[in-house]
Amino acid sequence: MVSSAVALRRIVQRYAPPLLAVVVAVAVWASATGDIGVPSPLPGAVVLLIALGSAWAAGTIRTRRWPLFLAAAVGWLVLAASAAGVLASYQAGLRLRGRQLAGYLAGAAVALAGGVLVGLAVGGVRRITTATSGNVLLLAACLVGLPLVFGLWVRARQDTLAALRDRAERLEREQEARADRARAEERTRIAREMHDVVAHRVSLMVVHAGALEVTAVDPGTVEAAALIRTTGREALTDLREVLGVLRQAGPAVTPERGLDAVDELIGESRAAGLRVTRQDEGVPAALPATLGRTAYRVVREALTNARKHAADAETTVCLRYLPDGLEVLVRSGPSEGGSTLPGAGQGLLGLRERVELLGGRLEAAPVDGGFLVRALIPLAGAA
Repeated sequence: MVSSAVALRRIVQRYAPPLLAVVVAVAVWASATGDIGVPSPLPGAVVLLIALGSAWAAGTIRTRRWPLFLAAAVGWLVLAASAAGVLASYQAGLRLRGRQLAGYLAGAAVALAGGVLVGLAVGGVRRITTATSGNVLLLAACLVGLPLVFGLWVRARQDTLAALRDRAERLEREQEARADRARAEERTRIAREMHDVVAHRVSLMVVHAGALEVTAVDPGTVEAAALIRTTGREALTDLREVLGVLRQAGPAVTPERGLDAVDELIGESRAAGLRVTRQDEGVPAALPATLGRTAYRVVREALTNARKHAADAETTVCLRYLPDGLEVLVRSGPSEGGSTLPGAGQGLLGLRERVELLGGRLEAAPVDGGFLVRALIPLAGAA
């Protein structure tokens, strides 16, 4: 419905000027021949010239006004033709303001008075039509008053709609500003809570791990404490970066790791006690940065889940280079059970959305007593 109205409005705006010119020309000619007005004794060539001039003035009203006002005065004084005068009065109400409108009214009064004088001089039907007091008042109302009032009403309506649009846009901008402030306040609140709670606890963990590393006698305990301390410090560094992003008012761009950091991920998992091997299949090629970051996230999430739920199982990371993309497989073998770390279960959901945004697909399901995470990321979606 809205598109149809817009299309109709465009058609009207495009074809209204030539159509209006034709209507004015026909009306002036019909008035001079006596079909809708007073018959004129002037030659047909003169009538045709006035009709064509009135048509041209009506067709150019969007760019200039004075030709139409002149054509209205000439048409009324020479032929007693009212078509151009009605259109001129409407355009005056629609476009003129202040002194310009007062000047038009004065000009219209002069033209009507001139029409009275011409009617008195010509006599006959012209005198009865344009020079009698009752007809003069009626003509003034029909030629000037009513079209002028209608033009003023249309202009007032346009001004009201423009004011409403401006108000709506201003309210929308204010609402967006309030939403931005609310988001900024919420980000700041989240950052503060994360700093007060998470950072504090991780700092305590690092401190206690450092103390245990210094005081412990058993080499295995010392190594585990050093790993906990190093991992805790890295977690604090990552947490500071996240807090910095949350505290920023605008969108922030933080560098993310790609495929070149997969070996580092595997090394961290091995240091944590996970048995991980890597396999590459196909011919390695330069891949888009978006694809590399997504593949890195798949491997990171899969290894994190393996450490949580199958720390004693063998895990294989396979990167399969395909002609049209990259396939990432992370398979965990059967686990003997034992303690597992709690998880929210949202990591794979977010990861699936990220992969699907690139036109790929992600599968995560138990396989042969273990667990398989498989992501197929096409080059087309990451380009």
